[in-house]
Amino acid sequence: MKITAKDIWLDVKKIRETSPLIHNITNYVVMNGTANALLAIGASPVMAHAVEEVEEMTGIARALVINIGTLSESWVKAMFCAVRRAGDLGIPVILDPVGAGATSYRTKTCHDLIDAVSPAIIRGNASEIMALVSEEAKTKGVDSSDPSSAALDAAKHLSRNAGSTVCISGEIDYIVDGESVITIENGHPMMGKVTGMGCAATALCGAFAAVNSSFPTAAAGAMAVMGIAGEIAAESSEGPGSLQVGFLDALFQLSEDDLTNRIRTGE
Repeated sequence: MKITAKDIWLDVKKIRETSPLIHNITNYVVMNGTANALLAIGASPVMAHAVEEVEEMTGIARALVINIGTLSESWVKAMFCAVRRAGDLGIPVILDPVGAGATSYRTKTCHDLIDAVSPAIIRGNASEIMALVSEEAKTKGVDSSDPSSAALDAAKHLSRNAGSTVCISGEIDYIVDGESVITIENGHPMMGKVTGMGCAATALCGAFAAVNSSFPTAAAGAMAVMGIAGEIAAESSEGPGSLQVGFLDALFQLSEDDLTNRIRTGE
């Protein structure tokens, strides 16, 4: 698989022109940042997790993002209602298995969600992706204890078994679809010092999947945009606080030239 700056820019333009509604069932820690990232790229975010309304909300969305960061029994019920509705309607589901491997409850919830509907995209760090394949894999809280390359074989296995595109984020992002792999090498180390950056990447995957039915291309585009915006922000940031603001500004101001001049990708 290959992806070019032109491919990504066409999807950015579609997002900005159509402002697709992205339904997020996400966690308390990242709601604000996730919504702002989607708004900055041009999408329309909604956060709804009440069982009484999630099916209706999913029905009018262009993509459904499920993030298990702060689990509770009622939220898990809502997630299952939403993913089943999305499956019935053919709406792409993007799953972020936050902290999979840290507790058996998190890992089981992810497996059950994947069994309920084949996600279009599963995006996580290396430890989370490995934990979805091997019971021996463990995460350090919600952070990865492994480099992204360590999860490549696990991602291929998960992609085949789940029928999903699997995105491993890290110092190099790997987008895996069966045996095919795209690498994205954009980003900045300071991004890891801002909570919720990975969750924002998952939400951006939702925005790109809303306008591009090639989910490997959508995931690669989202990760490239994420990394390039982070690079631009880091150039004028003094630390994580200013990076967070600069990142949103960079997303909002992102141009085709930014993509063309900065993208670092391969197979």
